Amino acid sequence: MFRYLIAIEPLGLLYGSAGRFLSPENLVGRSGSSFPPSAATVSGLFAAAKGESWMKRDDFYLSGPFWAETQAIQSQQQNFYVPTPKHYLVRNGKIAHILTPQLHDEKGQTIARWRDEAGNAPVEKFESNTWLPIQRWDSPCNPDADKPDVKPGPWKFLPHLHPRLKDDERRVVAADAGEGSLFIENAIQMEPATCLVYLSTHSLEPGWYRFGGEGHLADVTYYDLADSIQALFSHPIETSFALLTPAVWGSNRLSYREPRQLHKGKDGSDRPQLEGIDSDLAAIWRVVALMTDRPSPFRYRLGDRKDEQGKNVHQRNQPKLLSRGRYAVPAGSVYVLEKPLEKPWQDWDVSWFPQEGVSLKRWGCGLALPLPNVAADPLTAS
Repeated sequence: MFRYLIAIEPLGLLYGSAGRFLSPENLVGRSGSSFPPSAATVSGLFAAAKGESWMKRDDFYLSGPFWAETQAIQSQQQNFYVPTPKHYLVRNGKIAHILTPQLHDEKGQTIARWRDEAGNAPVEKFESNTWLPIQRWDSPCNPDADKPDVKPGPWKFLPHLHPRLKDDERRVVAADAGEGSLFIENAIQMEPATCLVYLSTHSLEPGWYRFGGEGHLADVTYYDLADSIQALFSHPIETSFALLTPAVWGSNRLSYREPRQLHKGKDGSDRPQLEGIDSDLAAIWRVVALMTDRPSPFRYRLGDRKDEQGKNVHQRNQPKLLSRGRYAVPAGSVYVLEKPLEKPWQDWDVSWFPQEGVSLKRWGCGLALPLPNVAADPLTAS
């Protein structure tokens, strides 16, 4: 499906989403921040370059975010970094343990636990938010003992503290208004010779673009996706896989950890399939083990601009509509299914994903790759 890498190199600072408002009850600096930008943000570059009608194409797909060293994606052995699967426990840049699921105890009762190579459950702290080279997906441990297996993201946060914004304008409240709330804004500085990377089915004219909600300049170019990576994404997913991007499954109103069979309620809204009722989808997506983290917010701007009466308008200063807020299973989550899916992500049914304007599969939601070191038959794991 994906044929190109879209590389975005900021020409200065970028901005992550602002953190939650600060108050005496919520003195959290980076809570609520979001970086790197999602694939839905990159779709705005295509809309700006090709027109918003481009977004209605059925063959247009994006996925990300990832990152790369600029020289690495220009070489023949194209390489970029994806979120590290969560069953790899990382210490000092090296994979210290690889967890596997234990699905039965000594008495044969069903359980769902993750154990290391010695059958133990490590309790010490390990690194998080690391990134694995895509070229080492099948063999994640670096053969050179002096080099790391994974790396942290090549950016750092530069927080700026601001007074409270007005309710109806993007301006700060006057000093004499008597309101003392603060909010924090996270500027992002990327290391030199690194860039953000997204997968795409279509190319984008190279050049300078205004990227993200703050409209900061970025140098955008594209590369043909290497044959080895295209082949990797074509491998069918069997019983175990890891998410490379956040995943939202379910309906427009309900979010789940896996696709669910839905039916229409009496009020016309979507409802989950009743327990005990068999369905083809429930039989396919029977999760027997899952390693994940707390869900992450998932929201993006739709292309339409409407006034207070709900009519379409074309003024550029009119804000775009926001999609429904959802919660996503975070990237890096590891799934083990009872039965193999036997097809790659590109062949997953678009009906598994919520649809608001377009299916969330368009933004690469839940992009996954098979895992080489988790038991292929999880029911025999011990």
